[in-house]
Amino acid sequence: MKAIVTGGAGFIGSHLVEALRNEGVEVVILDDLSAGYEANIPQDVKLYQFDVKSAGAYRAVIEEQPDVMFHLAAQADVTKSILAPVHDADVNIGGTINMLEASRTAGVKRFIFASTSAVYGNIQKQLIKEDDIPDPISFYGTSKLSAEKYIQLFHKFYQLPYVILRYGNVYGSRQKPKGEGGVVAIFSEKLKRKEPITINGDGSQSRDFIFVKDIVTANLAAMRQQQNGIFHASTGKSTSILDLVECFRQLYPALDVQFTSERAGDISHSCLCNEKTQKQLNWKPHTDVAEGIKRTWHQI
Repeated sequence: MKAIVTGGAGFIGSHLVEALRNEGVEVVILDDLSAGYEANIPQDVKLYQFDVKSAGAYRAVIEEQPDVMFHLAAQADVTKSILAPVHDADVNIGGTINMLEASRTAGVKRFIFASTSAVYGNIQKQLIKEDDIPDPISFYGTSKLSAEKYIQLFHKFYQLPYVILRYGNVYGSRQKPKGEGGVVAIFSEKLKRKEPITINGDGSQSRDFIFVKDIVTANLAAMRQQQNGIFHASTGKSTSILDLVECFRQLYPALDVQFTSERAGDISHSCLCNEKTQKQLNWKPHTDVAEGIKRTWHQI
């Protein structure tokens, strides 16, 4: 079996590449290295250094004829999406359409897409399910939701098999502490520099934090199963930013906290039910937040 991983030199993609190779899958990476690093790429893995919107990326898929396409490459920064909505749409919508067209032409048997809990916006539910109505509050969430719709229509019109995985807030080693970097990476970097942690808002905002290795196994489950549809890659457990700080305090007791204003486009609370994923993809996460942060801390 052969798989292409777009964004395979990045945070999540590089972990996925390693796991696929361990499964005996031939892996090809498609990454323009705008957010990824060449150091994350194993020496014997082929890299096509193209933007996913480009004709070069399209040709690479046609040339390689993969069985599975893991489309992880994205503009994944909420703030950047607000500052540059055209670029956000070009990458997340235009890039996805380009990869869909290439996959259809190449005869890809499975298109697996990395989506996000940001598609739901500030939905007022303690536990969000896949059939809840999305209502994004940022251009990033909107562009990812639009990409999902294109994927579903490619299935409808061209029978392209697909899985859309809506991720919780992913954290782990290799995550950058700036740009699209999540709060765990930012906090870790601050503490390594012995600087105070800054919290946007009052810290009561909560997320469904999921360890990168669990995201990888969700992708592998999506590859193995035959179902088409939308699934949550999440823990189904809510953790506030203040709770997160306490996890770090166990590792770094001298931790100092400062508070600042909320960020535009940020969601207050988000927790994704994973029951459908457990039942239909035969997957569940295995790493709780305290353990995941500990592992991340020691790998930085």
